[in-house]
Amino acid sequence: MRALIQRVKHASVVADGVLTGKIGSGLLVLLGVAPEDDGDIAAYLAERCATLRIFEDDAGKMNRSLTDENGSMLVISQFTLFADTTQGRRPYFGNAAAPELADELYEKFKADAAKFVPVQCGVFGADMQVELCNDGPVTIMLEAKRNDSGRIVLVS
Repeated sequence: MRALIQRVKHASVVADGVLTGKIGSGLLVLLGVAPEDDGDIAAYLAERCATLRIFEDDAGKMNRSLTDENGSMLVISQFTLFADTTQGRRPYFGNAAAPELADELYEKFKADAAKFVPVQCGVFGADMQVELCNDGPVTIMLEAKRNDSGRIVLVS
């Protein structure tokens, strides 16, 4: 599972002409799901996003998390995070999870993130327009998967 997180001053998402999510200061999370992902990975990554210390403290150091800041999270499904561009000019998206699994784990991720911070979201599978003001800019890719012993680890 991949989460491209952006620290934002504000962000919003419109799906089919309807505003479906809007936050002030917080994190915009673009979430991609792989076929081998499961609910435990979604829970792990949701907690990691909420508790990652990428907000500045009084000394200007990245020492505070979204939970420390009482910020919000805007979560958008993003299968294109698993695009394979190694062959030709057209991306291949076969490395992303099937829509049924991706939607299930997207919902799980949102529910688990909501245990830590307020969560807003887009609409799974919809054509969306996302607006944001990236703060910093700070943009970080997190990827979680199971290692050979079955333990969930971050790989980026």
